[in-house]
Amino acid sequence: MHKLPALKQLEDELKKLERELRIELPKELRKAAAHGDFRENAEYHAAKERQSFLQARVAHLRARIDALASIKLDSLPQDKVAFGSRVYLEDLNTGEELVYELVTPEEVDPRNGKISIASPIGKALLNKEVGDEATIQLPTGKKEYSINKLITLHEMLKG
Repeated sequence: MHKLPALKQLEDELKKLERELRIELPKELRKAAAHGDFRENAEYHAAKERQSFLQARVAHLRARIDALASIKLDSLPQDKVAFGSRVYLEDLNTGEELVYELVTPEEVDPRNGKISIASPIGKALLNKEVGDEATIQLPTGKKEYSINKLITLHEMLKG
């Protein structure tokens, strides 16, 4: 069974943050507490704020990992645009070619063509097939694209 690429990234971050929370931060707190009076102890307050941030981030990462781990790859279509697909488009008005990959929110990087399936472009492309046309409502107006090529997550995980 293949694992989603985003899962490894999140698991690595979780492991790093848990180490900081369990090992490094308690040392900082003990060191800061040794300075005495907590009311005017900036090091102690900074360490406590970092601890709160780390606890919240760890909880968020665990929830995202659980959600992504529950995605059944077998349920994703192998011939239509879905989560993880790389879609090659042609602008029907200009002939410009674009490539988008539908990814998790953690992986979004519009400059490199990685967009969320919840974005306007992602929503317009979902369940389309090669040869289909997609109309995408953008802030600058409507754009019409033809889907020229599709590589699904299944194919990417094989190669």
